[in-house]
Amino acid sequence: MSKAFAWIRRKLNPGYIASVAVSIVVALLIDAVILLIAGHDTITAYRELFVYPFSSGRHIGEMLEYAMVLCMCGLACVIGSRVGIFNVGGEGQLLLGGLIAARIGSMMNGMSPWVVIPCAALGAMAVGGLYAFIPGILKVKLKVNEVITTIMLNSVAAAAIPFFSSSLWKTSRFNEGIDVPTDFRFTTLIPTSNLTTAIIASAVITFFVWYVLQKTTKGYEMRLIGDNPRFARFSGLKADRIIIITMVISGVMCGLTGMFRVFGAEKTFIMTKVSKDYYFEGLMVAMIAQYQPIPTIIISLIFAFLKTGAYGMKTVGVPIQIYWVIQATVIFCMAGEKGIRAAIRKAGERRAAERDILARKEGGAVHE
Repeated sequence: MSKAFAWIRRKLNPGYIASVAVSIVVALLIDAVILLIAGHDTITAYRELFVYPFSSGRHIGEMLEYAMVLCMCGLACVIGSRVGIFNVGGEGQLLLGGLIAARIGSMMNGMSPWVVIPCAALGAMAVGGLYAFIPGILKVKLKVNEVITTIMLNSVAAAAIPFFSSSLWKTSRFNEGIDVPTDFRFTTLIPTSNLTTAIIASAVITFFVWYVLQKTTKGYEMRLIGDNPRFARFSGLKADRIIIITMVISGVMCGLTGMFRVFGAEKTFIMTKVSKDYYFEGLMVAMIAQYQPIPTIIISLIFAFLKTGAYGMKTVGVPIQIYWVIQATVIFCMAGEKGIRAAIRKAGERRAAERDILARKEGGAVHE
């Protein structure tokens, strides 16, 4: 156990951990005041917030499934940030990935799952990567701001997808969507929850992303391009090619996340259910985690815990919207993480200086 804590201490900045913890505590205190003003029992509400996520296997499963989605989306942002690009189009890439995966599943109904599931995954990855390639090539060749192009492409996807899912490719009898045949759906890990074996694939992908970014030459080259693109070009790196490939990989991860949602938790493609702005939440997770893989995992779990706990608060009369208030307050406080860390450091330096002055005075008194 001590070795595990030592490893965590080496990999994560203790100052960062402390400032994040302080940010969360401050956010919860602010929200407690809001609950009091709204006339709610803060102690009861917070008890549900912290107990409800672990009160049953179903709740644990829901929390882990949501954390998986946030983590995958967050890591897609982390990958792009390493070369200095900001992929805001992950929402469209995720939805298109889910749409194509559902279409492949419905078209190949009756075939072996060992054939259909890989084909659906490849289709989702291909469309997600292609949709990210467009802003990537525009960024490199024409210097078009990728934030603008990705936001516009999100709007294009949101407008086009309903035509396919609700009309042209519709297969569901009960809703405007595309059903995934039962044989192709991921196996549920915890009964009555939405947690499926997709989380296993997600864990493997997460480990692979961390390893590439932190332990390989390619990961170092990506960081070099993001930190100093001019020096990277003078060093002989093909920065433009790496930027485009990185953007495509980010889109691939988003598309695959859409496939996980459709073949896992949702079991059908309905645009408003496959993603409820999950990518933008993942984007916030990545920003709070300072675009680092391991903190992204941790922050994803924290956000998933808070959202699940918000449903527990609902059982005692607190509106579910309190989750968004809590999340916004946490984000607001954590946005000042550097300032909080600086304050903690200055306080430590001041205490050390006071101890040093006191020790010198005591030493002078003894000398006299």
